[in-house]
Order: sequence, then C-alpha cells, then structure tokens
Amino acid sequence: MDKTEISNLIRELIEKTLVGVSDVSVLEEGDGTTWFSVEVSNPHPFISRGGEALLALNHLVRRMVEIKQFNVEENKRSTQSDGYRLLVDINGFQKKRIDAVKATAHMMAERARYFKSNIEIDPMSPFERRIVHEFLSRELDLKTESVGDGITRRVVIKYVGLI
Repeated sequence: MDKTEISNLIRELIEKTLVGVSDVSVLEEGDGTTWFSVEVSNPHPFISRGGEALLALNHLVRRMVEIKQFNVEENKRSTQSDGYRLLVDINGFQKKRIDAVKATAHMMAERARYFKSNIEIDPMSPFERRIVHEFLSRELDLKTESVGDGITRRVVIKYVGLI
C-alpha cells in the first residue's frame, strides 16, 4: 500500500466512528517511521483513557496494511513491508506523549549517571517502553531492560560506566 491509500484508509476508519476528519498529512522521520498526522473535529473519543482508542486505531491500521501487503505479494512478504513502521497521530496527541516519555527517559538517565546506579521508571505500555529503549540505545554508559510482568512491566536504566 502506498501512503495515499493508507491515508484514505485512516480517514475512512475514523469517519466510521462519526468523527469528522479535516486533514491527513504524511511526515517521514529519519528512523524509518511514517507519521500520519490527522486533524479531527472531536479528538476526545480517541485520546480519552490515555489514548487507548488511538492505540487500537494504530494497531488496526498496521494489521490492515500488513494483510494488504501480504495479499499483494502473493503470500510472500517483502523486506519493505517487514520493516515498514507507521504511526497515526490525532491532533498531536502521540507527539506530545512521545515527547513526555523521552523527557522522562532523559531525566531518569541523568539520575542513573549522577547516582551511578540502576533507576526504575514507573510501569509503561509496550509502546512507551520501546520509545525509552530506542531513545537511550545510543548511550554508551547506560543500558536498558524491561522487567516485570503484565501491567507492572517497566524499564530499568542501568549505569554501566564509560566504555
């Protein structure tokens, strides 16, 4: 699926919830993620309860794109579809959320460096944990790992010293 088809799919899915869509724009980041920024008249159904419905929309769109790619490729997945990452954002909610998670990760990383010890971050969703792991992956003196089970799973930032 190309970006125009995905934009149309997103628009169609959101409009089925009776929420009006005013604009869908596409932005690509250097890490290979394609952002679909959607402006809607009433974002509340998607961003209430911690953005639960927005996470579900993201999952649904990703699965539909994967299935469409799988069918087009005649039962062969291409490397392009395996590495294709997309993110649907409604009225900037995801962007603010990601920025807040990165700010927390940065603050906790500085704390781990200052105290030269392991720092646990409060429990997070898998999406948020992945953001922390990716954000701190280039730090040579820190290592991250997820610990715990279920809704109590969290990231531990470990100080390993300078290499």
